[in-house]
Amino acid sequence: MASAQLITIIPLLFLAIHTIAAHEPPKPAEKAVDVVVEGVVYCQSCNSYGSWSLTGAKPIESATVSVICKDHRNRVSFYKAFATDGNGYFYAELKGFRMSHYFLDHPLQACKVKLVASPMEACNVLSNVNYGLYGAPLRYEEKRLVGSNYEAVVYAAGPLAFRPAHCAPKGYDQP
Repeated sequence: MASAQLITIIPLLFLAIHTIAAHEPPKPAEKAVDVVVEGVVYCQSCNSYGSWSLTGAKPIESATVSVICKDHRNRVSFYKAFATDGNGYFYAELKGFRMSHYFLDHPLQACKVKLVASPMEACNVLSNVNYGLYGAPLRYEEKRLVGSNYEAVVYAAGPLAFRPAHCAPKGYDQP
């Protein structure tokens, strides 16, 4: 008798579980939110040497910048180098960047962009224009890229600049 009741209950349990599972709404795909840093790297003209001016500056293709993020204990939590395109523009996706503390490890406080290298022999000396030598802070300019399963928060840094190794002294005309 007990086995007959068990045989009757098992199909009912299966039907109940199947019905509940079929009526659960599908879980939405998690939206990935990435952090991106963008900026431009220039070659500062000799006329602006010694200043932060970028008047007459030319963009540098294939220049290298690094993004360094430190956690609230001042430990490096992210480091990656990025190259500029033909217009001196870099778009640095911080894949793998994680915040262990929401406010203290936020990209605005935690990350900086530094100049690393210029492929131009005539313009490869690091300058501190917009703090490119010691680490340019990020700016939030309310820019976001949104897709169906993707979202990127875009921060800006710079513009940054290398300077020529040799410039004629001001007021001196070269032959």
